[in-house]
Amino acid sequence: MLSLRQVSKSYREAGTRRAILEGAELDIERGEFVAVTGRSGTGKSTLLNLISGIDLPDCGTIVLDGVDLTALSERQRTINRRHRVGFVFQFFNLIPTLSVAENLMLPLELIALQEQTARQRVMRMLERVDLVARADSYPDRLSGGEQQRVAVARALVHEPDLVLADEPTGNLDAETGRMVLALLCDMSRDAGKTLIIVTHSAEAAARAGRVLRIDNGRILEPSPNPPVAARAGS
Repeated sequence: MLSLRQVSKSYREAGTRRAILEGAELDIERGEFVAVTGRSGTGKSTLLNLISGIDLPDCGTIVLDGVDLTALSERQRTINRRHRVGFVFQFFNLIPTLSVAENLMLPLELIALQEQTARQRVMRMLERVDLVARADSYPDRLSGGEQQRVAVARALVHEPDLVLADEPTGNLDAETGRMVLALLCDMSRDAGKTLIIVTHSAEAAARAGRVLRIDNGRILEPSPNPPVAARAGS
């Protein structure tokens, strides 16, 4: 579903080029759950921004389900993201002047879904995250866990092919974080979505089918441990 080839990205800081990714390579199959780990500042969030089309690489190609994002205009990437990508942010990014239901309605309005169908879908999503009773509440009236559950619902309500989550539990206490993570993973799995999550949490990474690590601008996949018998005879 997703392929990165020789992707590099750098930024200018105080007149100096700072390389974030250099020749990064990655393949992800449809329906996979992949966790991306690494030290702060190694490019994990940058990777998600590139995959979503929010940002463009300096060089290389990023192909999402047959579409080369690097060949699209900014408008084309925005339209592609509206239809095919859901994003869960660490700091929720809910619109404070919209109610919970209106926050979920927004991505459906952007894809021009018929209003009655959209409202029905919103209520189904709120049932799934157990927030029907808060449909008319505003984000500042919700707890952090409730806000992140709304963010998960918003990321999935337009039925995207790909769900990206940037430290979705990093702003929550441990117990609430586990609940939100389980909800995100279960909802993505049940809908057959591809899920890529950036995390510092070993517990969160342990839920993934595959764990990647970014180091020195490269995307690395740790080798599995050899069988016990093989190690004993080495």
